[in-house]
Amino acid sequence: MSDYSAIDRIFHRIVLPSSAFGEMLGDLDGAFTPKDAPSPERPVYVTGLARAGTTVLMRALYGSGDFASLTYADMPMVMAPNLWARLSRRFSKDRVATERAHGDGVFVDFDAPEALEEVFWRVHCGQEYIRPDALIPHNLDEKALAAYRTYVSRICARYGKKRYLAKNNNLMLRINALNKAMPDARFLVAVRDPIAQAQSLLNQHNRFARADAFTAAYMRWLVHHEFGADARPYSLTDQPMPTADRDSINYWLTLWIACYGWLLNAIEASSGGLRAVVYEVLCADPEEWRRVAAFACVEGSDDPGFRSASPMPDAPSGADSALVEHARALYSRFEALTS
Repeated sequence: MSDYSAIDRIFHRIVLPSSAFGEMLGDLDGAFTPKDAPSPERPVYVTGLARAGTTVLMRALYGSGDFASLTYADMPMVMAPNLWARLSRRFSKDRVATERAHGDGVFVDFDAPEALEEVFWRVHCGQEYIRPDALIPHNLDEKALAAYRTYVSRICARYGKKRYLAKNNNLMLRINALNKAMPDARFLVAVRDPIAQAQSLLNQHNRFARADAFTAAYMRWLVHHEFGADARPYSLTDQPMPTADRDSINYWLTLWIACYGWLLNAIEASSGGLRAVVYEVLCADPEEWRRVAAFACVEGSDDPGFRSASPMPDAPSGADSALVEHARALYSRFEALTS
């Protein structure tokens, strides 16, 4: 966010924080959405705990050209993509691709798809799942589902596509409700070696703990509480809550166990709409990408852009052996689902 001008930052502070303003923008967007826009079909969702390879997976799917997805060009008026597309034409500018704030070699420009739809859920349901110290699962009533279907339809209309794609880590909080309500949807659960993922989460936590005030607010508006000064763990039914200090690998291992225990239960309880995607398998086996693409009903490209995964690391000093054993066992169960 360092390349945002003072005007950009002021505009974001005006548009994003207020749920009431967000709802108003959503209502206004209807007037700018084509009346003959087709109903979306066969949406695809990528979810999982952060640092599992969700971005590279989403981009590989987006590269098929089949999908509409929110992009950085829709910021900050993500609640009104059609209205903003009309307004921003007058002063749009090219943004040179720059490395994102994570410092992980992923470059973004205005056309890059990103995890932005969570603004919708914060605006419409934020009080139901955002707590001062945690994020909790929430059910979706018919009003919320109807509003969400309309929102997805408007995003598809804005980009002239019939299919919708979203990467959203927080989707795990409502994955069971959405799977039930959207039988034609496909949900991809991204999984990564627990030691590697926990270490990456710890590194990002330390990086974002030093974020400036605007970056911290930006993450809060988008409900990105995965790490940083305002980190809030997922509190999931029948799963452990982290109790260790956030500077300890054991905090992040416990969070990994909780999230993937919850997601494994969701996959096993589903009737086929959910599929695990193990990052190390995806990088090592080209056939796995073709299977994932087929599950998502897209044509798998020959070069989806996956880098070779690093060798699975040993547990660092200080890691609780029981947590490591538990996490490794869970990971093996996900690996078995892809074979």
